Amino acid sequence: MSFYIKRAASLPTAAQALKCVYPCQLLTTAYKPIYMVRLDERTGKIFILAGEDIEILISRDGNWEYP
Repeated sequence: MSFYIKRAASLPTAAQALKCVYPCQLLTTAYKPIYMVRLDERTGKIFILAGEDIEILISRDGNWEYP
């Protein structure tokens, strides 16, 4: 008999979830397409890819950066 333990999915923090709405709203108001919103399980940060070259990272404490 063989089996495996599936790793539990990571969830964003409440601060991340609330802060994620703000840049997404700004992007759509500026008519910029949002291509991806993803939680990076390695770093715990939310990654937003939008427009032609817009990348936004939201850390677990809710701070966001635009590298």
